[in-house]
Amino acid sequence: MAFSISVLAGLYGLGDLFKVALLFAIASALIYSVGWLIYARTLHPYADIPGPFWASVSRLWIAYMVERGDVDKILVAVHKKYGRMVRIAPDEVSIGDPEAIKIIYSVSSGFTKTDFYDPFATHMSPHPDLFSARDEKEHAERRRLVNNAYSMSSILESETYIDECSQLFIQRMGEYADSGQSFDFGMWLQMYAFDVVGTLFFGKMFGFMETRSDYGAYITSLDTYLPVLATNFVLPDYLRPVRPFLANLGLKRIRDAILSIVAIRQAASDVVTTRTKELKEGKVGRTDILQKLFNVQEGKGSDGHFLLADIEQESYVAIFAGSDTTAIAMRSILYHLMKNPKYYKKLQEEIDDASARGELSTPTVRFSEASKLPYLIACCKEGMRMHPSVGFTLPRTVPAGGKEISGRYFPAGSKVGIYSGVIHLDRSIFGDDANVFNPDRWIEGDVANMDRYMFQFGGGSRSCVGRHISIAEIYKMFPQLLRDYRLDLANPDKEWGTRSTWFNRQIGLDVKLTRR
Repeated sequence: MAFSISVLAGLYGLGDLFKVALLFAIASALIYSVGWLIYARTLHPYADIPGPFWASVSRLWIAYMVERGDVDKILVAVHKKYGRMVRIAPDEVSIGDPEAIKIIYSVSSGFTKTDFYDPFATHMSPHPDLFSARDEKEHAERRRLVNNAYSMSSILESETYIDECSQLFIQRMGEYADSGQSFDFGMWLQMYAFDVVGTLFFGKMFGFMETRSDYGAYITSLDTYLPVLATNFVLPDYLRPVRPFLANLGLKRIRDAILSIVAIRQAASDVVTTRTKELKEGKVGRTDILQKLFNVQEGKGSDGHFLLADIEQESYVAIFAGSDTTAIAMRSILYHLMKNPKYYKKLQEEIDDASARGELSTPTVRFSEASKLPYLIACCKEGMRMHPSVGFTLPRTVPAGGKEISGRYFPAGSKVGIYSGVIHLDRSIFGDDANVFNPDRWIEGDVANMDRYMFQFGGGSRSCVGRHISIAEIYKMFPQLLRDYRLDLANPDKEWGTRSTWFNRQIGLDVKLTRR
């Protein structure tokens, strides 16, 4: 090779040799591109599945939609245009058939998470976190260790700590009601959700509501960094190391966000160190989730299967998974109620009647009481149906032997996924008015059937482990809030904004409160 290059250099000169090499590289790239286009469009196993042209030839199409922040709307639109199967990347299909949920996500389906989840891995413990773990057997073993800590009965043993957060939230709302000023209600719901995570996993509220501010810049940091991470989720493997580097280059806000994320990790480590010391000194009297995780470590995990590092990891992941998703659900429920006064009035009447009968405790409503309010539950389900917290598919890899989904065979190794926002608008399940907010469907319709296709917490063995925390927060908060205050949109004719990367966040939920 060295001889050939020296001969060519002698014949053509170095300048000419560079031109030849450049032309050869360009020609090779063109030939490869044309070959790839032909393969992707005609010979690929997904070539027969419809979808946007650019999606069929490059993952950059879906990455751009995620980066742009409207991937949730795009997924709904492409399914409306192309049908129940849509090719959203050369090697990935989004499926909008409700019956496919049990095929892909059931406990014994054999489908596994794709490499989409790898960038989310915390690497804080030798064991994988529950969200990013891809080995189903390992995930099942890890989940069995902590399931009891996240059960509804376990959460309700910590109800008093949630009540402390609720009381402070209601107090802060009173300050806004007395001032008569409109304010960013969506931000306060997130601060509330963050402080609940703090009191359950870190031994005390972080300080968002106490200081009336973004404690530690956690919210700003997550809002800045998660979109970068989300785009990495959907990029090809060979581009993933490049994307964060380009994002960080010269952008101080992202560098600051990363430093804050590091601070959150350190806070998770510190709380475990502190609790360990308190336990040794006999100073712990809390029955929070942090303590339940310590109990796991001392019991089932004492053989090395559940380490102190695993407790740190659980607390850290709770911040990511438990604050945004709950706040998004609460925003959606309240926004849609404020946009639809007749449903707001029906819920208000149910709460007032229960309160008048002495069925709602003061100053804080018990979960056992709230869960007996049928219209409250209907409104909560409908709000989560209309705006799922996760604004993207939950991609899975087809198991060995392949699988038939919705009448089509998918070979082993294929990537498929379902976006809850598409399923939740399916008229065959939720009725002809599936695209509008109507809590009455949960009173008058086939509730059992609709429940089977609600996908806001995922499904099967991979359903959200913290879903009971979210449900407890929401059910308890709303009767208390609506009993004490009247909520009105500051700009009732203005639609909210949304930004969907991974979490489907809302922007601009400005509200005015009035004491009742």
